[in-house]
Amino acid sequence: MRIIHVAPRYHPHIGGVEYVVKSIAERLAKMGHTVTVIAGEPNTDKPHEEEINGVEVIRWPTWSPGDAYHIPRHRNKLEKLLTDLAKEADVMHIHSVHAILTVYSGLLIPNRTNAKLVITPHYHGSGHTAAREIAWTIWRMYVKKLLKAADVVHTVSNRESNLIMKHYPETKNKVVTIPNGVEEDVMNYKWQGQQSNYMIYAGRIEKYKRLELALQTAEKLGTKLLIIGQGPYRKKLEKYVRNHYRDLAELLEPQPREKYLELVSKARYAINPSKHEAYSIFIAEALAIGTPAIITKEIAENLNAETQQLNEQLVIATKAPIKTWTQTIQLYLKELYQES
Repeated sequence: MRIIHVAPRYHPHIGGVEYVVKSIAERLAKMGHTVTVIAGEPNTDKPHEEEINGVEVIRWPTWSPGDAYHIPRHRNKLEKLLTDLAKEADVMHIHSVHAILTVYSGLLIPNRTNAKLVITPHYHGSGHTAAREIAWTIWRMYVKKLLKAADVVHTVSNRESNLIMKHYPETKNKVVTIPNGVEEDVMNYKWQGQQSNYMIYAGRIEKYKRLELALQTAEKLGTKLLIIGQGPYRKKLEKYVRNHYRDLAELLEPQPREKYLELVSKARYAINPSKHEAYSIFIAEALAIGTPAIITKEIAENLNAETQQLNEQLVIATKAPIKTWTQTIQLYLKELYQES
């Protein structure tokens, strides 16, 4: 098959959507499918192409203030590129309705191709700042139009599925739920942190992740907090740590894969106090390893996790049905990409 993915950004940028698209695209390429990823790139003025692990990656210039919005530049050229690619594609797969590049691209496609249009919304239900929430009141109209045009709306959890169908009832008969997978290397690690003196968070550092609550939780449980990641809220969080939790927390840059998994396996807990997640790859990896996770009920619902109450805001998850990406990609081919 000829499969085109459109994403807000792509590896080596770090984030949940970036990770998911890379995991899917590379496995499809290894299986012999022809795969192209069109991804926003805020650090370039001109489009450029490269091949990464068998995947053709076209990095498209975007304006991304605060690592958000991902507004495409050179739109006439983008329209021509999408039109040309769509003519030869079997599947056009749009990732995230929280970026202008992806929704704009998806709205261009339906009248120009017979390819199957798959939308994975990675839907949070709203914006994460006051300004973004105001923008969402208008943006919902474009999202609605895109979801209406889709052949399949792919959600990654039952909770996301219910949210999508509540806000966009017209999607009811086209929603397919397939949870994200984890890399196979996760299965090589087992939890060793029963007596550990730290808990760990890894991922994007955004205000809506509520990492201040993670710090407060670590203090109450008598552990340190290791925070791994980058993001627009990192500098403010560093200042907060210096002022309130200097001896409790350590902030690290994203780590090499083996080191990251080792740190997760040796942590007393993984923690993610965000209420706005379509899934949580980091927590899924922790639970696959066996590391208990302190999370919100929203993440617990996303992962179908077994939990016990920690306090009014958080629960402790110990188990969830997690599949590898190799298992998951077979479901993509069967349930998302099969011919209508």
